[in-house]
Amino acid sequence: MVPEKTDFKPTVEELLAKAKKPAQLSSPMHRFYEGKMQVIPKCAVRNVDDFAIWYTPGVAAPCREIQADPDKSFELTNRWNYVAIVTDGTRVLGLGDIGPEAALPVMEGKALLFKYLGGVDAFPICLRTKDPDEIVRICKALEPSFGGINLEDIEKPKCFHILEKAREQMQVPVWHDDQQGTATVILAGLINAFKIVGKKPKESIITLVGSGAANIRTAYVLMKWGVKPGNIILADSKGVIYKGRADITQEEDPWKYDVTQKTNDEGRTGDLAAAFKGVDAVVAASKPGPNTIKKEWIKTMANDAIIFACANPIPEIWPWDAEDAGARIVATGRSDFPNQVNNSLGFPGIFRGVLDVKAKTITDDMCIAAAQELAGYAEERGMSEKDILPRMDEWEVFPREAVACALKSIEQGVARVKPSRQELYERASAIIMNARQSTELLMKHGLIKQPPSEAELLK
Repeated sequence: MVPEKTDFKPTVEELLAKAKKPAQLSSPMHRFYEGKMQVIPKCAVRNVDDFAIWYTPGVAAPCREIQADPDKSFELTNRWNYVAIVTDGTRVLGLGDIGPEAALPVMEGKALLFKYLGGVDAFPICLRTKDPDEIVRICKALEPSFGGINLEDIEKPKCFHILEKAREQMQVPVWHDDQQGTATVILAGLINAFKIVGKKPKESIITLVGSGAANIRTAYVLMKWGVKPGNIILADSKGVIYKGRADITQEEDPWKYDVTQKTNDEGRTGDLAAAFKGVDAVVAASKPGPNTIKKEWIKTMANDAIIFACANPIPEIWPWDAEDAGARIVATGRSDFPNQVNNSLGFPGIFRGVLDVKAKTITDDMCIAAAQELAGYAEERGMSEKDILPRMDEWEVFPREAVACALKSIEQGVARVKPSRQELYERASAIIMNARQSTELLMKHGLIKQPPSEAELLK
């Protein structure tokens, strides 16, 4: 169902109150459930005699098989569906460096999304080290137990180093959601936004406001997809990024420096306002607003402007202000506005796909395949200026995304197994529905308790 267009503009006070409500409820809810995830059996236990099969002495037989061929660990254990969510807690949401213990609720939340949306068994691994090479070593040491690694909430620029080195050294997929997940969903949104405004994205000028992990990777993915590198303009708090800017060095941040050398062919300079002049689309992943992006800057953009204001909890500009300034399509990171750009559309389905073919890596080409599938799903079921992306409750998009990534893994020669498209779709659908229905059944039978009322929680 396409969201209805409305002229209602809530006050800033109302929006702030709404934005604060989840935080007010979150600690009491976490305390009530004592966390969000648990481990439960998936095998039949008919009586205690079955333990002789699942444990000693019977378990020695699969152990010997795996000793002879380690890849059989993907067949004889749940390794094929295990993902480690690895963080050092140095850049957690908008909270910054809060440490590994304080990062645990976020990693558990990630595990919940992995399971409910993608049927993936994910485990929080919060590390008491900030050393990038040690984090790579830990990921490599964990490899025998996991089918994939999801890096999460690690500060820049070391997050680039960790991703690059871990991908080089490991034979299971390694992914950094703040980079690749964000880039995937942004690309999907841009594909459809440009279709609606009738422009060719690969020929258009795109500005990325903010030069953190998300937009640096978005720049790489856009270039990989076919956007002319010189047509991409990056900007940070100091203004437009251009070749020769003295504060951007290869030694301090080689990835930001590398992007600087490939983009902004016109050599544009100036403050942040200069990054908007005449461009077709602006993707912001920067400081929360609502005045980080100003209406007068949007007025200088090309006709049928596209604005993605992705900061949370408050976007860089309110959607109605962007529209009043001339933007035709506006997306944010919030679920209570149209066109939510949400990483949760990406990682559950992407990991479902690469796990189902026991892939050895996740490439940027797989991100692009996922983005194209997300965009295609929205286009097929009907899209509009206010509805350019699938939503999390459209569960059917996740197995489709899984298939797209699995097939790309096979095409690129990094899949250990090669099922057919139909087999992949049926498998992904069954695993995802099992996760959803298991949760519903546990709730129905009271094994997952219903939470207290909001009034009781807020006492």
